[in-house]
Amino acid sequence: MSDLDLQETGTPGFDLDPFEVRVLAVLIEKSFVTPDGYPLSVNAIVTGCNQLTGREPVMELSEDTVQRAIDGLLARKLISKRDQAGARVAKYEHLIRLRHSLPPPEQAVLALLMLRGAQTAGEIRGRAERMHRFDDIAAVEAVLEHLAEKYPPMVAPLPRIPGTKETRFVHLMGGDAVLAEAAEFASAAPLATMPLAGGAPRGRTAELEDEVRRLRQEVDWLRGEFEKFRAQFE
Repeated sequence: MSDLDLQETGTPGFDLDPFEVRVLAVLIEKSFVTPDGYPLSVNAIVTGCNQLTGREPVMELSEDTVQRAIDGLLARKLISKRDQAGARVAKYEHLIRLRHSLPPPEQAVLALLMLRGAQTAGEIRGRAERMHRFDDIAAVEAVLEHLAEKYPPMVAPLPRIPGTKETRFVHLMGGDAVLAEAAEFASAAPLATMPLAGGAPRGRTAELEDEVRRLRQEVDWLRGEFEKFRAQFE
């Protein structure tokens, strides 16, 4: 988003609702995987939004809900209506490349995070084949780093839970939603790391409790920094 955009909206960052996120991600994805059928009609977007595979969470959006999301994205100039000679229905395409200078690898990574939630660089590489082939995980990490450094940032790393070696990343197209996911991620840490039977030694339990407390502190700090950043533009 340009400085002009920030001045027009008065608010930094992105604030798409979950349905707008899904519609925009579907348009990006389909521009790669079904180029012959792109741009998409409303019916095609509905079908893409409600796919049972490659979607986390799975949604069941109505045509009216999708149309409202389209209208919101049109207002934000993140998508456009394509007028085609002889076409009976309106078709739509994303403008993420033009609006935010995203080359294909960055479009693919962002779309995957928007469609499937938090993921590691390795998971992204494995799932991106249909949109873009990454030679190695380092190539994915470079894209994630660039997306995180954009202004406003488009992705962010989540705090690493105890017992894991890889960092998961989330998109920031939904604004405050990333904070809620980070808080949920931290809260789930004990369940993800505690043994199912037998119990852990007290020392290990204490370590886990300390780690969860630290993660929650990081979330609180992130929330505070976000609010201070927002206040600069209000």
